[in-house]
Amino acid sequence: MRPPVRLTRTHLADGRELLYFDDSEPYVSGSRTRRLDDPRPLPDRFAPITGPDGVVHRLTSPELRRDPLTGEWIPMAAHRMDRTFLPPADANPLAPAQPGAVYQDGEVPAEDYDVVVFENRFPSLLAVPDVPDTPTLRSHEPLWTVRPAAGRCEVICFSSDPTASLSTVGPHRMRTIIEAWAQRTEALSALPGIEEVFVFENRGKEIGVTLHHPHGQIYAFPYVTPRTQAKLAEARAYTSRTGRLLGRDVLDAELEHAERIVIESEHWVAYVPFAARWPVEVHLVPRRDVPDLPSLSDDEREDLAGTYLALLQRLDRYFVGPQGEAIALPYISGWHQAPVGDGRDVSRLHLEIFSVLRAPGRLKYLAGVESGVGAWISDTTPERIAARLQELA
Repeated sequence: MRPPVRLTRTHLADGRELLYFDDSEPYVSGSRTRRLDDPRPLPDRFAPITGPDGVVHRLTSPELRRDPLTGEWIPMAAHRMDRTFLPPADANPLAPAQPGAVYQDGEVPAEDYDVVVFENRFPSLLAVPDVPDTPTLRSHEPLWTVRPAAGRCEVICFSSDPTASLSTVGPHRMRTIIEAWAQRTEALSALPGIEEVFVFENRGKEIGVTLHHPHGQIYAFPYVTPRTQAKLAEARAYTSRTGRLLGRDVLDAELEHAERIVIESEHWVAYVPFAARWPVEVHLVPRRDVPDLPSLSDDEREDLAGTYLALLQRLDRYFVGPQGEAIALPYISGWHQAPVGDGRDVSRLHLEIFSVLRAPGRLKYLAGVESGVGAWISDTTPERIAARLQELA
């Protein structure tokens, strides 16, 4: 049975949407409501701006430029150079407002919250009203195609506690987070022009995190991303050749040989992939063939809450320090879901989580062939990664 989660929508002072996902009383029952106003004197984010020349200009969205050599779309989001970077604890914009304090420039006006989602203040992708998402040529050059970066970027805060992490939130809260992921995937997929929704988390200074509050992000892309395109091409070719689903057969092969299986539950399997690229890498997949998070059943979501927590907690014990202390693993995790349109029939939902840490105090830096031409070289073997994670069970 799906646990009660109350969704409350409001807007911040500049017009960005904010959503509370509550699983605790008195909010989940509606006896009380989180603070819905935002007293900050922020201008409307779509208001005209005055340029350096003193002339008032209509706001334009971030720009996408098409790489003529690869066909990839590259967002140009120069405004992100000024985004918040490692603020002190008393200026954490993701923390709830302090009781009785003058409300500063935090993003959440409530004095507490369970899970909250809001539009990123410094988005790489932004749909500006009345700006058509139409490709044009820059300087009439046929090779230089540009278009608005008309997507959406959201932040999801997993806890109001700045010292927490996703691995410590507990099954009840993780279940709420899964509901938020699924709800946002469904809602963003329905927006005009959106072709792919990517739910992800960056954790740790080694990854380049600029805010240490426990949070993730959700990007709604107006194009299918390059890695997803590559996966779709491989999946389509496999289905055309065999009549079967590639993701299904990959899971069945891992289960049959079992060497790299890390965790098994009723509805989920975690394994180190056969061709793992990173020093630590695990895939978490449902046993049932589903294309995306909204397609998960209540039982699958309930099982995922406990299974994902178990995996994260094991990863946080993967490396130990000189005194035998566990080292919190820096990682990137991302839900690979079916595109909004074409390709859903060959896509299979899975989570990929990996770390750049190859040993305590040592990072994997991308070599020239890795950064330059994408020719990956692994510093270990998938079997060694799996053996360590199995040992930690």
